[in-house]
Amino acid sequence: MVGDKNHAVIVDPTRAVLAGLSALLLVLGLLPLAASGASAAAAEPAPAGIVKTADLTQFQPGNIISDAVFFRSGTMTAEQIQQFLEQKVPKCQSGYTCLRDWYDTSRTTTGDAMCSPYSGGTRERASTIIYKVAQACGINPQVILATLQKEQGLVTHVWPSDWRYTIAMGQGCPDTAACDTRYYGFFNQVYGAAWQLKRYANPPGTSQYFTWYAPGKTWNVRWNPNQACGSSPVYIQNQATANLYYYTPYQPNAAALRAGYGEGDACSSYGNRNFFNYFTDWFGSTTGGGNPFGNIELIQASPGQFRVAGWAADPDTKNPIAVHVYVGSAGTAVTADIERSDVGAAYPAVGSRHGFDAAVSATGAGDVAVCVYAMNVGAGSHVLLGCRTLSAMSGPPVGAIEEVSAADGRVSVSGWALDPDTAASIPVHVYVDSAGTAITAAGSRSDVARVYPAYGGAHGFSTSVPAAPGTHTVCIYGINTGPGGHTLLGCRSVVVPGTLDQGRAPIGNFDGLAISGSAATASGWAIDPDTTAPIQVHLYVGSTGAAHTADKTRDDVGRVYPAYGADHGFVEQLTLPIGRSTVCAYAINTGPGGHTLLGCKTADVVSEKDLGRPPVGNYEAAMLGTGGATISGWALDPDSSASIAVHIYVDSVGKAYVADKSRPDVARVYPLHGDRHGFGEFVSMASGTHRVCAYGINTAAGGHTLLGCRDVTVP
Repeated sequence: MVGDKNHAVIVDPTRAVLAGLSALLLVLGLLPLAASGASAAAAEPAPAGIVKTADLTQFQPGNIISDAVFFRSGTMTAEQIQQFLEQKVPKCQSGYTCLRDWYDTSRTTTGDAMCSPYSGGTRERASTIIYKVAQACGINPQVILATLQKEQGLVTHVWPSDWRYTIAMGQGCPDTAACDTRYYGFFNQVYGAAWQLKRYANPPGTSQYFTWYAPGKTWNVRWNPNQACGSSPVYIQNQATANLYYYTPYQPNAAALRAGYGEGDACSSYGNRNFFNYFTDWFGSTTGGGNPFGNIELIQASPGQFRVAGWAADPDTKNPIAVHVYVGSAGTAVTADIERSDVGAAYPAVGSRHGFDAAVSATGAGDVAVCVYAMNVGAGSHVLLGCRTLSAMSGPPVGAIEEVSAADGRVSVSGWALDPDTAASIPVHVYVDSAGTAITAAGSRSDVARVYPAYGGAHGFSTSVPAAPGTHTVCIYGINTGPGGHTLLGCRSVVVPGTLDQGRAPIGNFDGLAISGSAATASGWAIDPDTTAPIQVHLYVGSTGAAHTADKTRDDVGRVYPAYGADHGFVEQLTLPIGRSTVCAYAINTGPGGHTLLGCKTADVVSEKDLGRPPVGNYEAAMLGTGGATISGWALDPDSSASIAVHIYVDSVGKAYVADKSRPDVARVYPLHGDRHGFGEFVSMASGTHRVCAYGINTAAGGHTLLGCRDVTVP
């Protein structure tokens, strides 16, 4: 096999490097004329079993064989392959072993990206090897048979030499060097060639090395190993055809095609021609019938539609054919009738009026598969040229409300809106409560154009509509023009100022209370709906209150209540007493109406000074175990929230532990101290009765606390 490190292109075995050896063997009468290659025609001019029915006017250099045929591994069973070989050579010449009777030792291989595992055998028939390799590597066994014939004439040869089996598929035999001995042997040749034919596609897990005949592009393919013979551009339609050119990088010229199985001129090559001849004569069409063919050159999303371009032709007619484009499940029929001289030059048998370039409607927002089919004329079937998944530029309108403000009996709004289905400006409906006004979002917005370049910038709106004094709900809708519905861009509540205080209660929120030691910061906002001026906020710590003014900038409040501005926040410093206290915030009405309780929050302050208080706690249990007992309970120092030490004495011998296990029940009773005050320690004891006592150890000033004693009898 030729791998990534060799980078050799595999071609037919009758190479320049073998010419001298072949000539010598011919002189000695040990080797017949070579099977196929760049510079020789058929191995035997008219080998037994060959019926020359292939129509070489149908040879398409860009579509020698379809992917569907090339990779169809289930075309023949091992038994059918054996019957085929026996049909081609009913009787082998005495003293020789023909392919129908050839056996070889195959080796077991592990699977990789190209082929699944192959289970080897010590004596396997050639037909079995061909079948098993085809299954392992996903290659049509008919492709292997045609290659064996065009490389060494092995399928029909009645007196083959062993050398033909040694390099049966031409694998590892480049034009510019001797054959690689690693690939000698029938099995190595068949498996190695199939592996290589799969490797050319750069399957996942391999490098992207083989790109110079990549399908979907036009490549210059030489006529002959002699560079002076030149080349011509070939549009490679599929991976299978690309594989054949990697394997044998020459196309037949006109002289080779006119010659059938015979010889053309000095610049003729025959490998891919003979492959086409043998395959077609033995197995039928290399493309599965007179199916249409073509290429998708562009699928591009634009507002409200997809542009689809390419070409398609049917070998059964020179007339333009239909192309069906599906966006999801919605189909549109177009005709491929645009003049394409390049197609005509590449495929003169079908003419040049086969291009298409059409716009088909999008069906809504989101990713969608766009598939293009070439519709068959005559024998054959329709062909999927390909599918691509794109994000549709379609769906309901999008946009934003940027300002809603009220003043002097009017409400002003501004923002932008566009419909993904069109680059044109769209209507926008502005509702103040239930009264609607239609406007067009046609104002210039270069910022929108930068984000949505396909739509331009004519999508801004700004207008002012009458509104009576008081509170109103303003809602703005983008009006849909294609698939999808209208879009609510949003709603805002505004107050249109009036001359009288309506006695409405203040609104606002007590957002937070941040505590650091005995200091706290209270924050929030408050508005009186009857005035745009800042109002007072009273903050109470317990029953002690103080007045403050909610006049600090709150941009978030200003965005929600644009008619009142942003200066309605409060951030105030408070001093808290030791222990638990409640902090409440009130928004104070500026006129008639009541004040508003914005909320209350609880604050816990732990003393920063040790007051010398002794620990508290409880010795709850002594649970016997093997060789001792588990002593459990809880303890804390009232002057600290930290976990404290507990000393456990067995008779007169003590040991220190830390009461740091979680006790949520203790935390509920002593919330300022947290829950990390439990202990549960296994204490080893000798057999007999012991006095076990537990002490809570003071962290600073003050004495320790005896939590309790218990008698424990260890068996």
